[in-house]
Amino acid sequence: MSVKLVAIDLDDTLLDSGLKISPACVAAIEAVREKGVLVTLATGRMFQSALRYARQLEMDIPLITYQGALVKNSRSDEVLYYKPVPADMTIEVMDYFKREGIHYQAYFNDQLYMESHTEEGKYYCNLAGVEAVMVKDLIETSRENETMKVLAITENESLLLEMEIELRNMFGKKLNVTRSKPFFLEVMDHLANKADALQVVAQHYNIDRKEVMAVGDSYNDLAMIEWAGIGVAMGNARDAVKEAAEFITASNDEEGVAEALKRFVLL
Repeated sequence: MSVKLVAIDLDDTLLDSGLKISPACVAAIEAVREKGVLVTLATGRMFQSALRYARQLEMDIPLITYQGALVKNSRSDEVLYYKPVPADMTIEVMDYFKREGIHYQAYFNDQLYMESHTEEGKYYCNLAGVEAVMVKDLIETSRENETMKVLAITENESLLLEMEIELRNMFGKKLNVTRSKPFFLEVMDHLANKADALQVVAQHYNIDRKEVMAVGDSYNDLAMIEWAGIGVAMGNARDAVKEAAEFITASNDEEGVAEALKRFVLL
């Protein structure tokens, strides 16, 4: 079956090390769309952070954001999918991160919220191109707002792995606990994942999963790569992602997305 829908991760996939989309990737996406194939973004980023790249690519399509917690059209703002973290579990997760003494942040109403300007927080703001709203107490703020996700950041990767395992043991299948970058641990509702969100987009356009192609690099991309008819891992992807993928393309700094589009769509 031919490809009718392509979902592409942003960081370390479509974006190079300078957080730019290369001209070759832009041209490949334009050529794919000229063939009538739909192209969307599937990212852990906030909607407002992903939107600037969607606008660069002149997209008019539902974007998969917050690891799948929010699927929202890039132009009309129509919401197809919305899965915030349950309030009681939001508080438990924040309490857990607070006890661990590491930086954590939350997202309310498509805004980033923090309690203090830590080095980890500053790094994230620069990466995402957003400013944080500072509050005294994230837990109290969450009582009045629905939480899209909670994200913890630490350079101690072994600690991050331990926390990932412990949170999964604590919540089981009630929450989606995943890593994006090696030092980002993200917690969402269990229905907030890129595979379920991509299925929603495909069904919206009456597209069979066999006609869907997904491209990514990290653990948070695994579900959609396994769900899609064609799963593509970047050359810089984690080993587990490469093992799950049908095809391994070049790295994000070698225009791997363009290579994959040429191989499977621009035949």
